[in-house]
Amino acid sequence: MKKLLLILFVFAVSMNVNAQIETPAPSPFAKMEQKVGLTDVTLEYSRPNMRGRTIFGDLVPYDKVWRTGANARTKITFSDDVAVNGQTLKAGTYAIFTKPGKQSWEVYFYTDYNGGGTPQEWDDSKVAAKVTAEVYPMPMQIETFTMTFDDLTSSSATIGILWSDVYVGVKFDVPTDKAVSASIDKVMKGPSAGDYYAAAVYYLQEGKDINQAKTWIDKAIAMAGDKAPFWQLRQQSLIYAKAGDKKGAIAAAKKSLAAAEAAGNDDYVKMNKDSLKEWGGM
Repeated sequence: MKKLLLILFVFAVSMNVNAQIETPAPSPFAKMEQKVGLTDVTLEYSRPNMRGRTIFGDLVPYDKVWRTGANARTKITFSDDVAVNGQTLKAGTYAIFTKPGKQSWEVYFYTDYNGGGTPQEWDDSKVAAKVTAEVYPMPMQIETFTMTFDDLTSSSATIGILWSDVYVGVKFDVPTDKAVSASIDKVMKGPSAGDYYAAAVYYLQEGKDINQAKTWIDKAIAMAGDKAPFWQLRQQSLIYAKAGDKKGAIAAAKKSLAAAEAAGNDDYVKMNKDSLKEWGGM
């Protein structure tokens, strides 16, 4: 009996192993990544085929919400805030649902992007943006459901939806000019106090030109003025000491000590006192 059970077990296991045959997905998954201006956009969707079927008005009914593809919900991800028909889509991921019509489609960017198919209960509060897009008839049949990024410019692109003899496009705008303008303004204004401070501390820690570090830390402290924090003043004292300017090191350490005491930072109070004793300032 035990021998018979063992044989049946081995047979069942072998059948299960033999069943592990990999076959092509009927609606293959696709992932597209596109840089639009300075914004990263990622589109993930599955691609069903026509297979001789009538698509719109039959397989995909008119005037009903459609998942826009197959399998899991079609998802689009923006690395920055974008605008769709004057509506702001915050940076993040959205499901794309559509409601096909003969002359136009409703296109929805839905915040609940997990799961497959359309939501069992549609929630209008989860519609981050809604666009009406015109239907353009295609001069040929598109066998496989396709989504594209079309009409790329430095500040916009169009999400294309193609299947059967239909093309629908949804334009979105990205904040390229705002980002570039801000970058230009920052560069043209020159390094910030934080930039000078970071460069000075790096030179100190890496044993590079200490006089250059001294110049940079002085600029950082001057730009901060009376609001120079105790940790920056501490680094200034260390740079001065390394440069052989003991008098300047003591003066900076005393300022750092006073600021640290006012802030209640005992660690910096102790470090400054220890340095002042070492440099003969106390």
